[in-house]
Amino acid sequence: MAEVLVYVDHVDGAVRKPTLELLTLARRIGEPIAVALGNGAADTVGALAEHGAVKVLTADAPEFADYLVVPKVDALQAAFDAVSPAAVLLSSSAEAKEIAARLAVRIGSGIITDAVDLEAGDQGPVATQSAFAASYTTKSRVSKGVPVITVKPNSAPVEAAAAAGAVETLAVSFSAQATGTKVLSRTPRESTGRPELTEAAIVVSGGRGVNGAENFAVIEALADSLGAAVGASRAAVDAGWYPHTNQVGQTGKSVSPQLYIASGISGAIQHRAGMQTSKTIVAVNKDSEAPIFDLVDYGVVGDLFDVVPQLTEEINTRKG
Repeated sequence: MAEVLVYVDHVDGAVRKPTLELLTLARRIGEPIAVALGNGAADTVGALAEHGAVKVLTADAPEFADYLVVPKVDALQAAFDAVSPAAVLLSSSAEAKEIAARLAVRIGSGIITDAVDLEAGDQGPVATQSAFAASYTTKSRVSKGVPVITVKPNSAPVEAAAAAGAVETLAVSFSAQATGTKVLSRTPRESTGRPELTEAAIVVSGGRGVNGAENFAVIEALADSLGAAVGASRAAVDAGWYPHTNQVGQTGKSVSPQLYIASGISGAIQHRAGMQTSKTIVAVNKDSEAPIFDLVDYGVVGDLFDVVPQLTEEINTRKG
């Protein structure tokens, strides 16, 4: 069976959920071979083997932490040369998409970004994407070289599938460009205790209808009752009511959770582009003619300040 390289996204050995989803997709088209780099790479092996990685290539060097993406591209290219895979899969994070693009240029291959599904095809893997602000669904395959594909988080279930997880040390020769841009300092992001927005299974977002930064407490309370991430529309972010890092939309982050709850969001195309691939969409809005209702699975016409607190209370009651 063909081998498929999977780039591992981890934090000091803790494998992030999108990588486990990639392993599920990789098993559809071949045998997953994981590539784990940097501090804690060896600690990823257990989780990767439990989710289908037949082999784990590990490498650790100061370059991975001290410089930007080029050392990781060098390592992934070394893995590509060693394995000769049928495809290379990465998660659709900003960094991983840059790594994917650089790798595709180096190996002379086509690239597909932001796939939401993946299946085997007679002439290579076929990726499903949402195009033109999610107005269309397309199926694509790379016609030149080995496909390099990035996949949106929450596009596949995490499925355990025990595999050998044989560990091999990856020999990496760093290029002259690897040390071109040095990281001088890092500031840890302050944790809210909520899931990462792009990886969350549930996202609760607020928009112009929230009518003030202080009122986002209503959105946060619902999110916390569901164990969800908090998002915001561009209007809310531009008004200074919520941080830009939480913006969902064409100029913000794209999310594809199992459940997306939009409160006080009209549904402009800018916002829809970032959340339209969500599996189930619920909207709360006073305006029954709001465009968001053309998209939703369930809609509530009402004042969010009446509806959302009642929903939060009901969820907490059922949990209690």
